[in-house]
Amino acid sequence: MSWEPREPPASDDRILPDEPGGVQQAVLAGGGTEVVETGAGTAPSRHTALVGSGLLLIGVALAAANMRPAVTSLASVLGEIRSSLGQSTTWASVLTTVPTLCFGLAGVAAPLLARRLGLARGIGLALAVLAIGLTVRAVDGPTAVLAGTFLACGAIALCNVLVPVVVKESFPHRMGMATGVYTSAMAAGGALGSALTPRFALWFDGWRLPLATWALLALAALCVWSVAARHDRAAVPAEGPTTPDRQGSLLRSPLAWAVTLFFATQALIAYVVMGWLPEVLMAAGHDAATAGLLLAVVMVVGVPMSLLTGPLIARSPTQSWWAVGLGGLAAVGILGLLLAPLWAPLLWTLSLGIGMAVFPLALTLISLRTRSSAETARMSAMAQSLGYLLAAAGPFLFGLLHDLTGGWDVSLLMLLGVLAVQTVLGVIAGRPRYV
Repeated sequence: MSWEPREPPASDDRILPDEPGGVQQAVLAGGGTEVVETGAGTAPSRHTALVGSGLLLIGVALAAANMRPAVTSLASVLGEIRSSLGQSTTWASVLTTVPTLCFGLAGVAAPLLARRLGLARGIGLALAVLAIGLTVRAVDGPTAVLAGTFLACGAIALCNVLVPVVVKESFPHRMGMATGVYTSAMAAGGALGSALTPRFALWFDGWRLPLATWALLALAALCVWSVAARHDRAAVPAEGPTTPDRQGSLLRSPLAWAVTLFFATQALIAYVVMGWLPEVLMAAGHDAATAGLLLAVVMVVGVPMSLLTGPLIARSPTQSWWAVGLGGLAAVGILGLLLAPLWAPLLWTLSLGIGMAVFPLALTLISLRTRSSAETARMSAMAQSLGYLLAAAGPFLFGLLHDLTGGWDVSLLMLLGVLAVQTVLGVIAGRPRYV
């Protein structure tokens, strides 16, 4: 099978069949849409695009800010949780695997949910379930921790798939900027989760209330989203995430697989870092508060990097060199943790954090390699459902290798191997083509 995907046609402007309400929707080359009046007026539909207002962008940012604290807050007090519940390292490995596993499983349901409820209600429901899950995992023993984490991360998975569709549909001419806001808010939320939770645990003399506190952020996002997410009365029903692909299944597209596997490798590395970095640093001699703060450095570096690189990546004629450069910086960070973890930990975490700005690159590629919002939704669902399912093996193997070897060296070498594969896939997926 050739790795050369189809070239886009010179002009992809076309008119979709008449929609209810007496309008047609023109799908323009490059993925934009234009509403064409044909007579009768229209009513808002749960399948129309959301109005791309400033308040919606704030809602997107708040929703994104909730997509990491569920993981980083848990990682920053993982040792304390394991000790207080009397659980083994293997149990902790399973717990760190839960986010990526349910991201993949729940991501499959996202297109169906969007078709039944629409983007506004679907994301709103996910934020409500997230708040419930974050509360449940702090009320009882190991089973509640696992169940609450699964519930919370399942809700995050729905947002992972649906929010990029909002960015594509509602901000088509500011996609780079909106993606930068989305990914930087996500990084900021993750940084707050890892930096504040250990300190909350000291103040409240335990880990339960600090973990449950993050449900308040989910409720705040739900309140703003409920006001900001309004369907456009002047638009026709937007292409739903389950609209049949006019050019065949994405599973037959080599480029779609390259994007999916690139997403999988970067997710594997990200969730290994978010789940295990504090444990690696504490094994090297750092205390828990310092380890949590260094994880926060990794996450917070993503804020300016996402704001700066998002628009630049979208405007670049090719994204391959971004994959090479960011992969090289991440390699420096991992090698530093492997060879000299106490020499310059801030330098290693900064380098690793900059390298993990590959996440906005992965999200941008999903949009850049598709022509329309419907194709973006299908590409997003494929990349995130399959990608996260593949990535779920990473945190578990990272912890298992530690159990087998008694140290973190082999685990870090595994991470370097995955990073090399990620870079090669990024070069392939970064070439300017359409699926």
